[in-house]
Amino acid sequence: MDLVRTPEERFRNLADYPFAPHYVEVNDGQGGTLRMHYLDEGQGEVILCLHGQPSWSYLYRKMIPLLTQAGYRVIAPDLAGFGKSDKPTERASYTYANHVLWMKGLIEAVDLRGATLIGQDWGSLIGLRLVAENPERFARVIAANAALPDATGIAEELAPKLHTLLAQTPALPLPDVFAKLAGPMQDRPPFMYWVRHCDAHEDFHPAEVMKLALKHCSDAEYAAYAAPFPSEEYMQGARQFPSLVPITPDNPAVPANRAAWAFFEQCDKPFLTAYSDADPVMKGQEKRFIETVPGAQGQKHTIIEGGGHFLQDDVGVELAAVVIEFMRANPV
Repeated sequence: MDLVRTPEERFRNLADYPFAPHYVEVNDGQGGTLRMHYLDEGQGEVILCLHGQPSWSYLYRKMIPLLTQAGYRVIAPDLAGFGKSDKPTERASYTYANHVLWMKGLIEAVDLRGATLIGQDWGSLIGLRLVAENPERFARVIAANAALPDATGIAEELAPKLHTLLAQTPALPLPDVFAKLAGPMQDRPPFMYWVRHCDAHEDFHPAEVMKLALKHCSDAEYAAYAAPFPSEEYMQGARQFPSLVPITPDNPAVPANRAAWAFFEQCDKPFLTAYSDADPVMKGQEKRFIETVPGAQGQKHTIIEGGGHFLQDDVGVELAAVVIEFMRANPV
């Protein structure tokens, strides 16, 4: 597998990111290895913080000090293709199955046990699979602007039509895509515009996404979100992620995701949904978790005001308080 590694000097003197780096080599699935970066802060019960696309562990910088001060150990990895982790240069290397494999390698290397997952965006798509497939390593789950798509309710015969519709969707500029995501569904699912922007628009850049999505993004924060991606070669994972979401019934990840749902529909591990009120992407996804996961029954599910899709940055202090309250209310 061909890889690139973002030069370390890109990460020097980042705003509010004083954390020491840790690295582990994991099986890349092709007979080689891939180096993954993670933060490891504090002592106590472990909280595994998984980010999504196109951010990295910098997203959790506001929460980590609060969680460690409360007596917890925080492990915050960078997904492969993001942050300080290695970045395969071929988009075909980025599959849903590979992302699960790579993160499984990390949690095995650090011997995660009794952990609480915080999963947001792709951090939930990967993290919830990890919990379902490695339940002995997890004690609790926090789904924060999360989803586990499995194309439920979409007829098999609609798959070709959906593929054609996606192929015909234009790759629009980012502001237009955000307007589509915030608006009602018209001729196609708005998410298709996001897939096509990341897939094909020449001006796609992770830092531009974060700047437009966040409630506030200073120049220093913009530089931090841009740091992992010095050129197009480093962005292939960020470009590929939306194309992997199982939105059609013939997606190769659908069987594994449906198996994960079958697990959660019988799972009594404490399960909390913590969403934000201004996330156009995941709005409403919490309902299925609340209604079908036994461990979600009786929990203090919440919608945090003032947060967009990346609630760890927008309302990180509030989310950290929710996490701490949930863990204390559900002792292991």
